[in-house]
Amino acid sequence: MTEIVLHLTSGSGPEECRWVVARLAEAFAAEALVAGLTCSLLDSPDGLPSSLLLQLSGTGADGFAAARIGTMLWVGTSPFRPHHRRRNWFAGVSLAPQPDDMPELRDADIEWQAMRASGPGGQHVNKTDSAIRATHRPTGLVATAQDQRSQQANRRLARLRLAIMLSERAERARAGNSQSRWVANQQLERGNARRIYTGPRFVLKTG
Repeated sequence: MTEIVLHLTSGSGPEECRWVVARLAEAFAAEALVAGLTCSLLDSPDGLPSSLLLQLSGTGADGFAAARIGTMLWVGTSPFRPHHRRRNWFAGVSLAPQPDDMPELRDADIEWQAMRASGPGGQHVNKTDSAIRATHRPTGLVATAQDQRSQQANRRLARLRLAIMLSERAERARAGNSQSRWVANQQLERGNARRIYTGPRFVLKTG
């Protein structure tokens, strides 16, 4: 069975773009259900996330993902600043890197630490040490995961987050730190939108 992880991000956009990320996750989950796919949110963020990870599985998951990779556009009035003149808000969707395909992410270079989960989650959070902190020794990058119910699942999620951080770090290094962030944001906002959603109900525009 094909399994794919999509990385949804608001880039350096404002709160409205983070709202779009959250609504995109909901929209993709509903669209995946219609397509006969399983769609799981790997994150359990507090508030509006700047990025989310969605796992897709099932026959046709690769095609479903391919049709959604790129810039996403929501056209509508800001839910936070109703008098704001801007009506175009952007988010980006990309394939999350495969940790096993990254030679710079060797298990021997990762320091694992179990810890008590914190925040919302009820009895599960209060009584288990399932949360994981992963430190990539060569770079000092640190990723944590407490979103899943088992330590093993959180370990996989933390490793995936490290892979994303390493990929973003490499991208910044290729173009120069400040320039890379500026270019990425400009590409996100000016790129041709793969999908357009409109209005407060986040309806997909067709045709």
